Amino acid sequence: MRRLLIDSPVSRAGYLYATAVGLVWGAIWSTGRVERRNGLVVFRGLPAWAFGRGGSCVGAVYLTNQNVTADVLEHEAVHKDQWQRYGMLFPLLYFRAGRDPLQNRFEIEAGLAKGGYLRKKRAVTRAPRDRRASTP
Repeated sequence: MRRLLIDSPVSRAGYLYATAVGLVWGAIWSTGRVERRNGLVVFRGLPAWAFGRGGSCVGAVYLTNQNVTADVLEHEAVHKDQWQRYGMLFPLLYFRAGRDPLQNRFEIEAGLAKGGYLRKKRAVTRAPRDRRASTP
């Protein structure tokens, strides 16, 4: 059964269906630029209620307001690959993996840092010490 649903013509059909739904949704609600990047059709300018978190990948379509950095698009391209692999099972598997991105295996696979789920560490700089003052 698994072979029939994952990485199969059935999952490919689900991916294409999801892409069609994403294209229609983006065409209806997008007020910004539409472009192809990283194998995704990126719709900008959607209202916040029209997608989840900073943006949503539906098939090969990325829906967002303005969250389109190179890192985020690389992260979303992995989600596109996940859609291709799992087809319409992907939303169910994603939901089952949980809403916490730090525990969700699909977000971890896509890269938590690139997805904006981890804070970037700032470099700590210290003022140079005056060695003469520290020795009597």
